[in-house]
Amino acid sequence: MLATVIYGDRDIRVDEVAKPELSTGGDAIVRVVAACVCGSDLWPYRGVVSVDEPRRIGHEFVGIVEAVGDDVTKIKVGDFVIAPFYDCDMTCPNCLNGVSTSCLHGGWWGADDRLGGFADGGQGEFVRVPHADGTLVTTPEQPDPALVPDLLTLADVMGTGHHAALSAGVTAGSTVVVVGDGAVGLCAVLASKRLGASRIVAMSRHADRQAIAREFGATDIVELRGDEGVEAIRQMFDGIGADCVLECVGTKESMDQAIRSTRPGGMVGYVGVPNGGAELPIRSLFGTNVGVNGGVAPVRHYIEELLPEVLAGTLTPGRVFDLELPLTEAAEAYAAMDERRATKVLLRP
Repeated sequence: MLATVIYGDRDIRVDEVAKPELSTGGDAIVRVVAACVCGSDLWPYRGVVSVDEPRRIGHEFVGIVEAVGDDVTKIKVGDFVIAPFYDCDMTCPNCLNGVSTSCLHGGWWGADDRLGGFADGGQGEFVRVPHADGTLVTTPEQPDPALVPDLLTLADVMGTGHHAALSAGVTAGSTVVVVGDGAVGLCAVLASKRLGASRIVAMSRHADRQAIAREFGATDIVELRGDEGVEAIRQMFDGIGADCVLECVGTKESMDQAIRSTRPGGMVGYVGVPNGGAELPIRSLFGTNVGVNGGVAPVRHYIEELLPEVLAGTLTPGRVFDLELPLTEAAEAYAAMDERRATKVLLRP
């Protein structure tokens, strides 16, 4: 079978690899219908995160179950399933507490697994899914193919944007600023609209992404950054800043922008993977009573909440995909996102 493999900086290849096999009794084999490239995949692609040896990559996919282990009871062959960007059993204390990303028995696609090797990456023709009963979410029936992009966002970016909004306490009437105009940031705009925010500012310098942000519910666009950007936000909100600011990038600069754009007593919800040296100015937070909440999004807990709206066509986050390519052109998919020629790329095996 074919799968993407990262060899080093800006070196993505589509290799012939062994098709996965059932091995634990609680796993499943999923034939991938669609996968995609994530902004966090660009960290190793750009060399920010080192790649010591070639490994599978990718962590977002939907597909059809081809085989299940003897101990699997909730998932059956033929089911259409959504896989979150990690595996989890949904039975351990952390999962039961709503933090399935900290599952005591779970893991990450493409990372070291518990069998002494690397787990499958999500960008391939087939994926072995550990803890299938906990990890996978089935749709009630085979979905309309047109919904596949929307369903694929539930594997990561829509749930992550939703987590940012929840972490910041977005509710009916909230004023919101979203820092970051990638797929997660755009989904954070959509999530804020869904939760009833009264005014949503998208900080974006790209016309194509601004257009998506407005479709998703942004009422305002701010292109400025740094001190000028902070001042622009403050002046939009009584000279003090917004109730809720959603940080969806993960750099020192984006976190600073988010914190200083929040009104005293407001909240920052952060979901940007912190590979850019983000720091918290504790003295400033103390002095303004600004709170910071968030982290890696436990999207498995959100899929079942968001899924009915996607299936009904009332929630359409798949608009973030503005380029679709075959799996064999994965290298171009990464280059297009790295060079900002695409917001998010969908891959079809």
